[in-house]
Amino acid sequence: MANTAKLALSDGTVFTGISFGAEGESFGEVVFNTSMTGYQEIITDPSYCGQIVVMTYPQIGNYGINPEDVESSRPALKGFVCRELCEVPSNYRATHSLSDYLKQHDIVGISEIDTRALVRRLRQHGVMTGVLSTVDLDDASLIAKAQSSPELVGQDFVKQVMPSENAEWSECLAELSLTPVNRPRRIVDESSKRPRIVAIDYGMKWNIPRHLAATGCDVTVVPGTATAEEILALEPDGIFLSNGPGDPRPLTYAVETIQNLLGKKPIFGICLGVQLLGLAFGGQIFKLKFGHRGANQPVMNQKTGKVEVTSQNHGFALDPDSLGDEVEVTHWNLNDQTVAGIRHKTLAAFGVQYHPEASAGPHDSRYLFDDFLDMVQDEAASGSPA
Repeated sequence: MANTAKLALSDGTVFTGISFGAEGESFGEVVFNTSMTGYQEIITDPSYCGQIVVMTYPQIGNYGINPEDVESSRPALKGFVCRELCEVPSNYRATHSLSDYLKQHDIVGISEIDTRALVRRLRQHGVMTGVLSTVDLDDASLIAKAQSSPELVGQDFVKQVMPSENAEWSECLAELSLTPVNRPRRIVDESSKRPRIVAIDYGMKWNIPRHLAATGCDVTVVPGTATAEEILALEPDGIFLSNGPGDPRPLTYAVETIQNLLGKKPIFGICLGVQLLGLAFGGQIFKLKFGHRGANQPVMNQKTGKVEVTSQNHGFALDPDSLGDEVEVTHWNLNDQTVAGIRHKTLAAFGVQYHPEASAGPHDSRYLFDDFLDMVQDEAASGSPA
C-alpha cells in the first residue's frame, strides 16, 4: 500500500501525494526544473544542495538510474517532487529504479501531486522554503515548520559539497565525443606538455573535468576553500571556477582567492564560478524570483550574434550596472535579459552563467572549453600571465 507524503510551503499551501524514496522529513528552498530528460544528472548535481527540486515534465523515472551518468558521488538535494513516478524503468543500462536510488541515499520523494499548480505558484510568488514529510502529516504543523525553517539566502552550502583534499582527475575518455558545434576543434599536440588546469571545486559536476581533460588538459581538483597561494603552488597554466550551490555572497574566502589569482593565470568560471568572478571584479549579486533551471534556456552570444540553447541551474545573477567599465557582458539570457556571460577587457578572465558541459542538455556552448584552452596556450606562448 502506498504511503502518504506532504509538501508544505511557507505561504501556507500544502500538497498531498504519494511518497517514494526514503521515509522522513526535510526542508529546503523549493525550486523547479523544466528539463524533459536528465533527471539523474539533476539529482546528482551538487548545486541543488539545500533545495527541494520539482520536475515540470510529467513522468519521471522511466529510464532508471545508472552509475555512468551521475554527476557526483551522491545526491545533495533535500527532496524530489514529480507528477508521475515510473516504478519499473525500461533501460538496459539501468541498475536502480529512481525510488530505490533515492532511498539508498536517504532522499525523500513525493509524486501524484499537481506539479503544474505548484510551479505556477512558484513562478507567481517566487521560490520559497518548503517542508517535505512522510512522518508528520498535519498541515498546520508542516506549515509552521516551513515558515520557521531558515532560507537559503546568506548560507554557505559550498562547504557541504566540496572535496576535502586535492585530487587528480582521471577517467577513461575514449568514448567521449566533444567536437565543438560552432568551429573546428583546436588540434592538441599530444607530444607537447599538456596544460595543467586547477579546478576549484565549489560543488563541481563531473562532466566539467571530463570536458577539460578531453580538450587536452591535465586537471587537478582542489577544495573551494583553497587559497591563492595553495593553488599557485601547484604551478597551473589556468584556473577553473566550478558551479556550486546557494548564495555566492557569503563566500568571501572564495572571492578573496579569485582576486589574488586575477592577472596571474587565465581564469574560466561556470555558474557559481562566474558569480564569484563577478564579485571579484567588484560587481554585485541579486536573487532571481524563481531562477533559471532547465536545459532549454536561450542565450545571445554578443560576439557571434547567435542564439545558444543552454542548460542552466542558478537562483542568483550579476547586476550588469555594477560590473564597471573594465568588464564586458558577452552573453545575455533572452528570457529575462539577465547577464549570462562576462569577460574582463584587460585580464585573461571570463565566465558564463550556464553549463556548457551540458549534462544533461544541449551542446551549443561546448566551444567555451576550447576558448579557455586557446586563452591558456596564448598566455603561455606570450609569456605573460594576463
